[in-house]
Order: sequence, then C-alpha cells, then structure tokens
Amino acid sequence: MWFIFAILSSIFAALTSILAKLGIEQVNSNLATAIRTLVVVVMAWGIVFLTGGTSGISEISRKSWIFLILSGLATGASWLCYYKALQIGEASKVVPVDKFSLVLTILLAFLILHEQINLHKLIGILLITVGTFVMLL
Repeated sequence: MWFIFAILSSIFAALTSILAKLGIEQVNSNLATAIRTLVVVVMAWGIVFLTGGTSGISEISRKSWIFLILSGLATGASWLCYYKALQIGEASKVVPVDKFSLVLTILLAFLILHEQINLHKLIGILLITVGTFVMLL
C-alpha cells in the first residue's frame, strides 16, 4: 500500500510544480508560499478532523513535538526557496535540482538513521546525481 501512496505523492508533486509555475507569475514568491501553506494547513486539519485523528494529540511525546516542529521549519524553508527558484528559473531545471533531495535523504538516512546503503542504492545515487546535472545542461 505504501507504494500506491508514494506514486500518488509523485503525481501530486509533479502537478504542484506545474501549477505553481503557472500561478506564481507576477506574485511575490513568499506570498505565494504563504497561500500554498494556508491551503495545505486547512486541507491537513480537515483530514485530521474527518478521520478522527485529533484524539492522538495529547499522546504526542516531547521528542516527537520537537522533531515535527523542526521538520515543519525545514519544510517551510524548502518551500520558500523552491518557490523563489521556480519563479526565477525554468521548472524543467528547478524541479530536478529540488528532487536531488532524494540523494541527500539517502545519505542523511545512512548517517543519522543508520540505514544501509547497498550496491543498488549506491548505483541509484550515482545515476540520479549524474542525471540531475545532465538535465541542467
């Protein structure tokens, strides 16, 4: 089931980039990010309320709160930078560089989470890295 959600995430992420590029024209990139964020907040809380997910709020540990807040700050910084890059650059160049986060995630997962990097992952990392830079030409 995770794979279906991952594919859907990929499709929606692609739509996000194209729709953002179309909508950000002559709009301050920070304002555009704030509008996008507001929509995401309303949508996320709507889903939480519809699915009864609010009952778990009191059970969230201090550690989880800290890391979720830090993740939110990283997301905000990423979105602000992404929208600025998308506003001034070509989507076909900005998006591959943004998706290079895949390589960085695998490396950070190895360093911080102690996840393994096998030969297949290493080959994938190298191919994605080369592919990212080839797309910039």
